[in-house]
Amino acid sequence: MIRYLTRNQLNVEKYDNCIANAFNTRIYAYSWYLDIVCDDFDVLIKDDYQSVMPLPKRKKYGINYIYQVPWVQQLGVFSKDGIKDSLVWEFVNAIPKKFKLVDLLLNTENKINSSLVVEKTNFILSLNEPYSFIRKQYTKGRNSSIKQAEKADLVIVEDLSPDKIIELFKNNKGADLHKKDADYLVLSKLIKVALSLNLAKVYAVKNNDKELIGGAFFLIDQCRITYLFSALNSEGREKQVMSLLIDTVIRQNSASEFTLDFEGSMIKSIASFFKSFGAQKENYFWYKKKQIL
Repeated sequence: MIRYLTRNQLNVEKYDNCIANAFNTRIYAYSWYLDIVCDDFDVLIKDDYQSVMPLPKRKKYGINYIYQVPWVQQLGVFSKDGIKDSLVWEFVNAIPKKFKLVDLLLNTENKINSSLVVEKTNFILSLNEPYSFIRKQYTKGRNSSIKQAEKADLVIVEDLSPDKIIELFKNNKGADLHKKDADYLVLSKLIKVALSLNLAKVYAVKNNDKELIGGAFFLIDQCRITYLFSALNSEGREKQVMSLLIDTVIRQNSASEFTLDFEGSMIKSIASFFKSFGAQKENYFWYKKKQIL
């Protein structure tokens, strides 16, 4: 039986235990993460928290709806047991009808056949092999880019304030994306909390004049390192900073049980960049439905 609970009714310990022990766990689904990035959220619970489905929610002009949350790629159904299509449909059909619009990104294990579902592309790289083996899977062009960055007299630091990297992004790429200031404030809080929980790493790259030219945030849970956010200026782009940073993360975490999650992309040039590290395609699913009584 599936129950519908508001955030205040949630047994946080049992809920987070389900996420932690779900075979398809994602860091985005933990209560602490959702508390930061969502306006509010409810949860569907099956049995004694064996399977759960968080529902980020908003209300506008008196209309309740479920929405896609900034800094979250995959939610949907999480389960300690296997997930069949029937279980996903059971949860989807249990979403209360009061939500007139359901707009959710479901995780990789939530595949369902429906005209309401669009497949989206992610890329992942297993880090369970030695670095020398993984490096051999890079394309010739990516290896050249890394060697170019290594010759540029760059310094990688891991103790820079996240706000400086966010500011670098806003001053360069930010104007093109039209993100709200509130989204950047949420990102700043998210990374600072994740750092305090030892669930994130911040990398920054400076040139030989000690000027910041690039940086990135990576989330870390028990099985995935997630490439959440990055920033570059023109010099950082020219000097192949992001190739250097991603290679650094791969080198530091090779021969481990981690998977590097690149978080996308449907954009051909970005997808090509991720694939150049030997990453493999992995689909997740966009479910969107207007509900009526």
